[in-house]
Amino acid sequence: MELPAITLPKVELPFDIPVLLHPLVDHFIIALPVVILLLELMNLIMKKKAVGGVSFFLILLTVIAAVGAYFTGLVDGKEAYPALTEAAKEALSEHKLLGTYLMLASGVVLLFKLLAMITGKGIIKGLYLLILIAFVAGIFEQGKEGGELVYKYGMNVEQVKVLDDELFDLKEELEEATEKTEVSIEVEKTETVEVDAVSVTPEGTTPVEMIQETVTESVKMKVEEEVVPEVKEAVETLKVEGMPEEMVQPQIATH
Repeated sequence: MELPAITLPKVELPFDIPVLLHPLVDHFIIALPVVILLLELMNLIMKKKAVGGVSFFLILLTVIAAVGAYFTGLVDGKEAYPALTEAAKEALSEHKLLGTYLMLASGVVLLFKLLAMITGKGIIKGLYLLILIAFVAGIFEQGKEGGELVYKYGMNVEQVKVLDDELFDLKEELEEATEKTEVSIEVEKTETVEVDAVSVTPEGTTPVEMIQETVTESVKMKVEEEVVPEVKEAVETLKVEGMPEEMVQPQIATH
């Protein structure tokens, strides 16, 4: 079940929280609720006010530890976020959301403990125990998600960050090498086309000269096919028209 998104007001602390302090605080926020639950279950039989007082004091420490885990988690999460994959970023967001609810829930546990101590009513004590059990279950789930962030996604693991940086550098080098290879292939293709264009021309003849010769030959062929026959026909016509009529030789009398 997905929890509804919740956003708390941003609080500026008067001091800086060191990175990697979150795992130290987590040990307290996981261990204390378990100890409190065991004490409360024992006190159902023992019914000692001293045990109840110790439980109340441990709940106060739990609230402080929950607040500390929340703020140290913000610092560690911000530090690791840029190096995480998309799946890891989504897991981190879910971890942060559950942590926010647990921090608020620790205050609810403290409130119901006070009500149980003040009223002494069995229904309030029973409701307090149910809330405490649910709180412990949420803490276990939060611890499981935190372990996955470290062991599955390598969050805040220095060696993983080093390897990720090296992988990023190798990817950049591969992209540069690929671009250079593509440029070299294009240049080779261009040179091959130019060489082929020159190689089909006669020796000592450039492509431009060959084109000129082709055009000249085409003009000559057209002249021979169209102009020359017309000139020949005109000349023959002139010869026929200009030829003199055959003269009749006069007959000379011989007698």
